[in-house]
Amino acid sequence: MDVRLLGEVQVIAAGRALDTGTPRQQAVFAALAVDPGKPVPIETLVDRVWGDAPPAEARNVLYSHISRIRRLLGQAARLGDGTGRLDRRYAGYVLDLDPGTVDLDRFAGLTDQGRDPSRPPADRAALLARALGLWRGPPLAALTGDWADGVREAWHRRRLDAAVGWARAELGLGHADAVIAAAPQLITEYPLAEPLEALLMEALHAAGRDAEAMDRYAAVRARLADALGADPGPRLRALHQTILRGEPRAAPAARVVTVPAQLPPDVYGFAGRGTHLRELDALLRDSPGRPVTIDGMAGIGKTALSVHWAHRAARHFPDGQLYVNLRGFDPAGVPVAPDEAVRGFLDAFAVPPGRVPAGLEARVGLFRSLLAGRRVLLLLDNARDADQVRPLLPGTPGCLAVVTSRNRLAGLVTTAGAYPVSLDLPSAAEARELLAQRIGAGRAAGEPAAVDEIVARCARLPLALAIVATRAAVTPGLTLAGLAGELRQARGGLAEFTDPDLESNVRAVFSWSYRQLGPAAATLFRRLAAHPGPDLGVPAAAALSAAPAGEVRPVLDELTRAHLLERAGVRYTLHDLLRAYATELAGTTDPEPERTAVRERLLGWYVHSAYAADLLLNPMRDDPVTAPPPLPAGVRPERPAGLPEALAWFGAEYHVMLTAVRGAGDDATVWHLAWGLTRYLAYQGRWHDSIEALTAALDSAARPAEAASAHRSLGCSYLRLHRLDEAGRHLAAALRMSTLAGDVTGQAHTHRYHAWLLEVQGRYREALGHAERAVALFTAAGHLSGRGRALNAIGWFHAMLGDYAEAVAVCREALRLQDEAGDRLGQAETWDSLGYAAQRLGRHTEAIGAYRTAVARYREFDDLYNEADSTAALGDAHHAAGDAPAARDAWRAAAELFDRIHHPGAAAVRARADIPAPPDEEEHHG
Repeated sequence: MDVRLLGEVQVIAAGRALDTGTPRQQAVFAALAVDPGKPVPIETLVDRVWGDAPPAEARNVLYSHISRIRRLLGQAARLGDGTGRLDRRYAGYVLDLDPGTVDLDRFAGLTDQGRDPSRPPADRAALLARALGLWRGPPLAALTGDWADGVREAWHRRRLDAAVGWARAELGLGHADAVIAAAPQLITEYPLAEPLEALLMEALHAAGRDAEAMDRYAAVRARLADALGADPGPRLRALHQTILRGEPRAAPAARVVTVPAQLPPDVYGFAGRGTHLRELDALLRDSPGRPVTIDGMAGIGKTALSVHWAHRAARHFPDGQLYVNLRGFDPAGVPVAPDEAVRGFLDAFAVPPGRVPAGLEARVGLFRSLLAGRRVLLLLDNARDADQVRPLLPGTPGCLAVVTSRNRLAGLVTTAGAYPVSLDLPSAAEARELLAQRIGAGRAAGEPAAVDEIVARCARLPLALAIVATRAAVTPGLTLAGLAGELRQARGGLAEFTDPDLESNVRAVFSWSYRQLGPAAATLFRRLAAHPGPDLGVPAAAALSAAPAGEVRPVLDELTRAHLLERAGVRYTLHDLLRAYATELAGTTDPEPERTAVRERLLGWYVHSAYAADLLLNPMRDDPVTAPPPLPAGVRPERPAGLPEALAWFGAEYHVMLTAVRGAGDDATVWHLAWGLTRYLAYQGRWHDSIEALTAALDSAARPAEAASAHRSLGCSYLRLHRLDEAGRHLAAALRMSTLAGDVTGQAHTHRYHAWLLEVQGRYREALGHAERAVALFTAAGHLSGRGRALNAIGWFHAMLGDYAEAVAVCREALRLQDEAGDRLGQAETWDSLGYAAQRLGRHTEAIGAYRTAVARYREFDDLYNEADSTAALGDAHHAAGDAPAARDAWRAAAELFDRIHHPGAAAVRARADIPAPPDEEEHHG
């Protein structure tokens, strides 16, 4: 038996959630369970349950709840799980449970062990991580009153202490990345917890992300000032000064083999399908590696079965579990393309973007090579047809692919030997079990006739049963007979089923659930049909509603309680069957002008939010050649506070924007969405995604200047992939279009990028000519930062041609212009050029200083690739100066940075650390 108080009060026996009764009964149970094995006086129980004003009949009510709790314990015992007893003792009651039954006790035991200084640091970190993993939400989440509030406050303090201890232990092990990943969410829950902020800053510093650490300090200082009127404490201030002074940071942890774990959470209240589960178990045992297809109608539980079984089988696949929703039947009509799905799997295995091939066949070959010799489980959910799936099959005997689809994928059975599993509706008994799991066995047993009617009204469809069960669970005062009566009166609309009776019943369930919504929730549900992505956050929902985020959160919560939305972390997902229903409702309820306005608000929010975030990625960017559409009324775009927040926003939303680019019909919107995405995709090395978005932008361009911008960015993306012919064609087209549009600045940028292309081809003299043309055009346009960057390019090409003294002179002039323009990122590039030229002139001290400045500037912008590149060059400069230890330190630091972005340059830099003597300097010019 598992008694859960961390979160809502629950009792789990034999894998089933038992009915814990009304909130008052849960309060009585919790009041006893927080002190298992200890007598709790009746007066204390009354005080904990009712507070200072108990009703006159409190004791009689208490005795009734005690009787029900005893029946609950008896039910667990009959299931063979637990020997709990509730006995009268010393004018009170004692709840005797097996040790470790209550999650609060397990949490306390794990944290006590995790704080034991005699244990190895790795053990302490693991124990505290296990404790934190027990936390499902605020303790006694649904209970009210002073006592429950006090329990929550005390255990929140213990959780915070455990989180601080865990982060400290992980940092001691050199696992800065683990702290960076977990701490921000904890800080959102404990925004005034300075120890957590300090540990996150230490982790960022240890990982070389000092600019982000500085942003964290500024944010916590503002929060403390707003909330308390106080400054950060001495530890945070001292850490801030340490980072400002550039004092050494702890080395990041060594890289480990990436083991993806992408399965969605296991299914709560899973019931039935025993025959199919045993069938899959036998297949894994007897025919390992044979693909499986699971087919059945919409909402029948294909995903639930596959996810539940995948969790059972995960231990057989120690090298990872991959998951993708192929969106084969998404009402938006944009299934996931096979090459996109493979790209996601390659990302999961940390394949560097530069190593990802362009074509589907090459990507599949790389993916299957990665899987060779590994045991990996692939769950390919919601496939449209065999053609979508066939490239994703692993092709190696140690791996298993499980595919779900509404269609019977006979092609996979024939050509790939897949084992077919077809799901029918669950039996009436299984449907009753599913409902009982969700609403509580006791409640279901009390109204068997109503349960039978609900099962019939839901046509035994698991999705419909889950919706009704959620309504029953959140309204315990409503009888099941009352729910059945409501369903009897309901009507709905959906055209997803061929069986008229099934269609009618599912329509009724959806319509019934929809009718329970308040006006705001009903309106938002219909508007969700306009959202293009697989998930959405609160701000995007606010844009759909033209309302502040604070007003939309409770509306989203209402939709979640109604099981019309599912929460996934801080975002929300919508079953495609429900999306189809929302689309139908919107079409029949909302007039076309209103639906158009909803769509414009959402896309306007994405465009303007992306522009704001992009400005933080490159403060010196030019404005787009065409102004974005005006911001629709009532829309509040995101305004990220700093670079980390901008990167986080893009990380959450870029996949939605890509989907919108694929499906948006408004040409202007396509162009602006792609323009807003381009820099982020470049920062992340997602060149293939960039090419897809920019190609759509090019197709939608209405003016020569827009086409030129798309061609220019496409040229850069192809250049990064070393597809030089395509890069050259797009840059030539960009120059023609910019000239046609009279866009002098666009012409200048294109010449600078063309110089880069020629450099890659080793044609330095021609590259110098294009850089000189770029300077002349930037000067004519009055573009100061562009002129500075083009001057640096001239200096660099002089260095490539061996004229190091001229390179230094030109780069110093570039620095002067960049300082005047405030272009610190451009200065980083120029300091790197100066370091290169100075080293070739034998001025090693000057070169070392220049490279150090370049590294510091790149670090400000979280530009990891260029920071790594300049750090490697700094190592070269130290080596040339005869300082072998400093050279090795720099090379190691560069290798670690390359490792962080999964760049193949790491191996080459590591190899330099073994060079015993300075390089031959005969090429240097004094």
